[in-house]
Parts: sequence; structure tokens; C-alpha cells
Amino acid sequence: MKAYTTDQIKNIVLAGNAGSGKTTLAEAMLFEGKTIDRRGDIDSKNTSSDYRDIEHENGNSLFSSLLSTEFNGKKLNILDVPGLDDFVGGLATSMAAADTAVMLLNAQNGVEVGAEIHNRYLSMARKPMVIVVNHLDNEKANFEKTIESARERFGNSVTIVQYPIDTGLHFNAVIDVLTMKMYKLGENGQMEAADIPESEADRAAELQNELVEKAAENDEKLMELFFENDGLTEDEMRSGITAGLLTRGIFPVFCVSAKKDMGVARLMQFLTNVAPSPNMIEAPKDNKGNVIACDSSAPTSAFVFKTSVEQHIGEVVFFKVMSGTIKEGMDLINSTTQNKERISQIMVSHGKNRSKIAALEAGDLGITVKLKGTRFGHSLSEKGIAFEKINLPEPKFRTAIRTLTEGDEEKLGEALNRMHQEDPTIMIEYSKELKQIILSGQGEYHLNILKWHLDNQYKIETEFITPKIPYRETITKFAQADYRHKKQSGGAGQFGEVHMVIEPYTEGAKPKDMFKIDGKDMKVSVRGEDEHKLSWGGKLMYYNCIVGGSIDARFLPAILKGIMEKIETGPLTGSYARDISVYVYDGKMHPVDSNEISFKLAGRNAFAQAFKKAGPKILEPVYDVEVLVPSDRMGDVMSDLQGRRAIVQGMSSEGGFEKISAKVPLAEMNKYSTSLSSLTGGRAMYSMKFAEYAAVPGDVQEELLKAYEAEQDDE
Repeated sequence: MKAYTTDQIKNIVLAGNAGSGKTTLAEAMLFEGKTIDRRGDIDSKNTSSDYRDIEHENGNSLFSSLLSTEFNGKKLNILDVPGLDDFVGGLATSMAAADTAVMLLNAQNGVEVGAEIHNRYLSMARKPMVIVVNHLDNEKANFEKTIESARERFGNSVTIVQYPIDTGLHFNAVIDVLTMKMYKLGENGQMEAADIPESEADRAAELQNELVEKAAENDEKLMELFFENDGLTEDEMRSGITAGLLTRGIFPVFCVSAKKDMGVARLMQFLTNVAPSPNMIEAPKDNKGNVIACDSSAPTSAFVFKTSVEQHIGEVVFFKVMSGTIKEGMDLINSTTQNKERISQIMVSHGKNRSKIAALEAGDLGITVKLKGTRFGHSLSEKGIAFEKINLPEPKFRTAIRTLTEGDEEKLGEALNRMHQEDPTIMIEYSKELKQIILSGQGEYHLNILKWHLDNQYKIETEFITPKIPYRETITKFAQADYRHKKQSGGAGQFGEVHMVIEPYTEGAKPKDMFKIDGKDMKVSVRGEDEHKLSWGGKLMYYNCIVGGSIDARFLPAILKGIMEKIETGPLTGSYARDISVYVYDGKMHPVDSNEISFKLAGRNAFAQAFKKAGPKILEPVYDVEVLVPSDRMGDVMSDLQGRRAIVQGMSSEGGFEKISAKVPLAEMNKYSTSLSSLTGGRAMYSMKFAEYAAVPGDVQEELLKAYEAEQDDE
């Protein structure tokens, strides 16, 4: 494949629900571009994308694939992404490389949940979108209902460029109102252009008028020409459609049967003629806010939008040339690691196959190998440019994982880190607090695929277990306690006595100088204070109120150390404690037997006793949850949320959905993605993001205390 200039490059992402035909369309596009001489198919497990064993086993795309082909004197870079919501990360990362989305709709089902989810991401990213109605040769195909559902979900920007004369088993021709031609399947198996039949002339003219108006709306000069000439030429319409694509003011509709390769060449002709090139879209910014123009003559920079690990090759790095020209043998700086990377070879990707190329210009997509430390999200450049990070979807499903074979923990850690690099929506946390490895992803299926790789690729036996909840402990009122640690067992003894009061910490509050202890007012004088921002959130304020030398100053750090130990394993459930002020105001020591360990133990135990008298509360993590649900399933979803202790914050409508906003405890969100899918037939979607810690209800706290007590007894 030759090198193409920026204006000859079209970067396309194939979006849509699983089963809409993205992989089959990509195969047909490679065939039409003569990149392959025979079309593979999913049933035969020989397509250029979906080439991994796990994809063959599941019959679905699970990873994004980059494919490149040539057509009409242009280069088409095609990103085939999974349609299942669990793998929406493939779309999120591919959008960083793509300039236009091709949204596939299954003519049997209209706009399905995967298309709705993908459109939501495309809309937030302001990506141009072309709609392709596929499976028109299926006997249950319904073009009119598909367009109706598209307008309902995507809005009035949906504009027909092609419509079928007939659907179902007799589908063999479309009317194209841009070229005002009929394209019909000929005896040679190719779509051939012909005049529009008289019976379709009126409808075609009406739809062309709608297309002309839409094209003119997006360009003032075209609007003037439209009124002056009572219409637009085909070239003027193309210009207007390009302008409309850039503002998402028009979503042109095309018709294909990807499986039979009907209409695919005409779609590719449109994409190469009309879809925006990389230098036409809004220029990206670096992390300092500077605009980086997509210009081949500028200093070279590239952004890594994907990495994968392949057998016999190792790590493969997928990149977009953001500016300049990348050449074989070039040295570039990784702005994250500050290391120099040698681009020893550059390849063009055709899915499972690759071909070498000497250089790639600004806007093009390619792959390289054998880089030392370049990963997903890194930037490579001559001038140290660092591009903004990709916004990835928040995790929605969590589980804990452990090995079944002792000694495999290190192997598991290496495998998980590698899989995170390949799919950055898989999050891994080695929780010291919970003593678990916590995995988070987009759904149960998402993490089950991860486990398949551990079992089959890495040969590590593991099991998923219920993840613990990172509770927090705090207090609600003032309390006093004192504790004497005394130990005599031959030789030097241990002695330390600590008196303290504790109260809830409030941001900005000044230290107290008067307390009521045992019904009597006691004045204290703060002689020193330590503020400790706790790594798990909240604060500990430690006040030294010792007067008269009752405790030597050298023992005060030991008392603090004992308190900190108890804060790390809270007195109620062993969870981290937070937001507490501690005043150490008195104590006793022994001239011989007092030492640091004595005061550490005295401080720890005095704190534990005071904590239990101070109205202790367990706090739980609460998440902001947003659910988009079809109106006919609203009642079921609301009932389910209420059963999960949700507090509904509001309801509204968005893009044909009812939107429920609620605050829900993390403890109640276990396997919610699976439940929601079951309740709504897979038609709902949700997102969740950490909001705050809030006190658990009394009955829940009682259950947690009993469970912790039983756990301690077992140990």
C-alpha cells in the first residue's frame, strides 16, 4: 500500500448493536478495495477482524480491529468495534482515532440498545455520523420502521440518501437521491446504475428536495445558491453534506446487504467523496491547551489509541499520526516516560494481516512493534507534545479475584496488568484495606471474558468471589476514655497510662479548650497539634494537651502511632476510620518501665474504648447512578432500585429514554448490570460514579457488626 496525503485519508469507525453486521460490512469493504480476494464470514470464522479464538467461540466482536483498504484513489481506515455494552471501551478508544462514524442498523429490529449507547458516546464526542441500514434482504426487514425509530432516537438530522425499492428476499435495488440513479443488482453480481423507474420518480424527487434543503442549511453560500438556482448541483450537495456531517446537522442514510455485498461499493464511494478528512475536523489540543493542526509539514507527533499483545509478536502499538510524518527509523520522545523510542518498522493493519510501509502522513493510522515502554494513552513526538487523555466510561461491575494455586499471585498480577493495557476499561485495584484484588469493568460478561483469557491464554486458575465493601467508621459525639497498660513478667516491665477525649472532626473548626468529663468542666490547653490527611479520605486531628510533664514529650509520637494503628483497623468492623479529633490531656508514666511500646498500646486501647462510646457509625460508599430506560420498563426498574435502598434524585426524558438519577449504596449494586439487562431485555443502560460516604441505616449497621464479630470468632 502506498502512502497517502492527509486529504486522501478517511478514518471510519463502524458502530452499532451486536448483530447489525459491522464485521461483515468491514469484510465487504476490504473485498471492494481489493485488499482481500475472497470475503470471509463469521460462521466460517475466517473474517479479517474477529480473528481471535475467544471471538470465534462467542460469535461476537470483543475487541476493536483496525483495517485499511484503498478505494476511489483514497485510503479508508476502518475501525470495527464491538456492539455489546460490556465492550463499549472499544468504541471509546476508537473514537480518538476515527473522524466519522458509520452507524449500522439492522432493518429487522430498527435502533437497538447497542446503537443507542454508541450514539450517546458519538454525540458527546461530536462525531459525524452516516447511517447504514443493513439486512434489507431479510424477510422481516422493515425500512420505514427503521427510519422511524432512527428519527425517534437520533433526531431530525436523519436524512434519506438511499431507500430500497423492495425489502426482504426480493431486495435487489435502491434509489439514490444524491445521484438520482437506481442501483440494481446485475446478472454479474454487481450493482449497476440505471434510470429511476417512473413509479419511483415522485418519491425520489421529494426525498431529493429534503436532502438539498438539509445540505443547504449547513452553509450560507449554498443556501444563497439554493434560492438563486432553485436547487443545488450534485457537487454542491456533497459540499453541503460534508458541512452538515461536521456539525452533526445531517445523518445521511444508505442501504446495503453487507452479507451479499450489495450497495457496499456505493457507500464507499460516498465515504471517500464526502466524509471529512482528518484535517477537516476540529483540531485536537495537547495537555497544555495548544491546538495541534493536522498538518504533514508540522513537527511529528502521534497518539497511541490502542495496544494489544499478540502471540509470536509481543506488544503491538496502534497509533494515529496527529501531525507531521512518521517514517521508519525515526526517533520520537514518549512524553509520559520521557524515553526515546525508535520506530523500527511501520505497518498498515488489515485486521489479522499487516503490510509494511515506509511512512505515514498526518491523520493516518498505523501500527508498530518493539517499543520499550509506550502504552495506551501515551504520546510520541519530536517536541515533547502530550495529548489529552481519552475519557473512558466509568466501571459498572466489580468483583474480587483470587488464584486457586498458591504461588500464582505474581503471575496473576502480571497478566492482569497486561490485560489492562489491552483493555483500559478493565480496572485493577490491589486493596490493602479489603485484602482482595478488586476487578472492575463494564459488566459481568466483560469480566468473564477476562477470566477466559486467564484460564486459556495465561493458564492461571482463578475464581471470582464477592468483593468486600470499603466501609468507613466515624463517630457522632464526644467521648472520654483512659487506659493503663501494665505488664510485669521478669526483667524490664511495661507501663503507660493515657487519658484522652475524642469528638467528630469538622472542617475549619477551632480546637476546644473546655470539656465536660464525668459531669465536671475541665479546661485544657492545646500545646501542639498534628493534622493528618488520611489516604482513604477524611482527617485525624491530634492535639497535645499534656501539662506538668505527666507524660514525657518523647512518648507522644508513640501514642499517635497507636491511634493511627487503630484508625487503620477501625474498632467496629476493621474498616478505616476517619474525621476524628483526639485530645490527649493526661496520663502517667513510670521512671523505669515506661517506653514507646507501652504508650503505643495505651494510646491504641484508650482510643478504641473512647470510639465505642462516641456514637460510632459505619459509613458506606454511595454512588451517583444514572439509568436510561425505555418508558414501558420504568416501573420495573424503579421498583428494583427502591429494593436497593436507592434515593431517587430526579427523573427526566432524554433521547427517547426515561432517565432516572439516584444515589445508591455500592453494597446494593452487586451484579446490577445483569439484573438491569434481565429486567429490560437488554434495552436499558446505566452509569455510576462515586459520590460520597454516608451513614448506613441502623439495621444494616447491626448486621455488619454481627458479621464482623462472627468473622473474628472464626479466625
